[in-house]
Amino acid sequence: MSRAVQFSRNGGPEVLDIVEVDEPHAGRGEVRVSVRAAGLNAFDFKVRQDAAYLPSKKLPSGQGNEFAGVVDEVGDGVDGVSIGDEVLGWVSFAAQADYVVVPPTQLAAKPAALDWATAGGIGLVGNTAKRATDAIAPGPGDTVLVSAAAGGVGLLESQLAIRAGATVIGTASEANHEFLRGLGVIPVAYGPGLADRVRAAAPNGITAVLDSAGEETVLLGLELGVDPKRINTIVYSPGVEKYGIQSVGGGGKTSAELAELASLVASGELVLPIAATYRLSEVREAYTRLESRHLLGKIVMLLP
Repeated sequence: MSRAVQFSRNGGPEVLDIVEVDEPHAGRGEVRVSVRAAGLNAFDFKVRQDAAYLPSKKLPSGQGNEFAGVVDEVGDGVDGVSIGDEVLGWVSFAAQADYVVVPPTQLAAKPAALDWATAGGIGLVGNTAKRATDAIAPGPGDTVLVSAAAGGVGLLESQLAIRAGATVIGTASEANHEFLRGLGVIPVAYGPGLADRVRAAAPNGITAVLDSAGEETVLLGLELGVDPKRINTIVYSPGVEKYGIQSVGGGGKTSAELAELASLVASGELVLPIAATYRLSEVREAYTRLESRHLLGKIVMLLP
């Protein structure tokens, strides 16, 4: 038997349990990974809290979509992966467990310089941030407004936009402003008067928006004269029909993309801070912390 986080009804962290399940094994074309770290994401708890958020989700369900660990079984027909390989990857609602079983196309080699916690937190946010940033195609001459810039997705979006040559204005709690400045982001505080603060920080105007907060940011972008096609949200999909904006988020993951993102983080070209780590037995506490919001970076669970 092995352990896995599951929920059998929708709700808050209190519905999460650690259950004993049959130990999974790699079948033909599959790899089993002994998990060392599994990241937490807002997507996890939004699906868990509200059945309407992902109507296709059936219960009981596992939890977690990104992980890092050590390959300990390789099924027939798999080439290029060996027992003992250190990897990171993604899996749908099953990452927070002692073992995951996936095809090798959902894995990338973990760079030696990457610690387990950081490796376990890249898979979902890295893909989401890259796709969202690519959707607005930032470049030199652009000034991009990034909401929730201190969160996992917002941090990577900000850095990817800066790497593309853009200036980035990032909304965040004041406690996170110094860190954002160190990345080259111009931070502005949330709250009343946000539009005036953004105008002051970007006297030549905003040309694109990356939203991880909701309709308020979308409306601010429109108020500031941003072309709706250069406003992308990962949390407010009704805005596509209502305002003509984009809603490009996670999807289309590839091993090559994950390997590239892991390499950039390992080399320090991208920074993904870890706000806190928890053990699997502390999963309820971990999600309670995540759902309080205003974190700097990621929360990751460490195993075994």
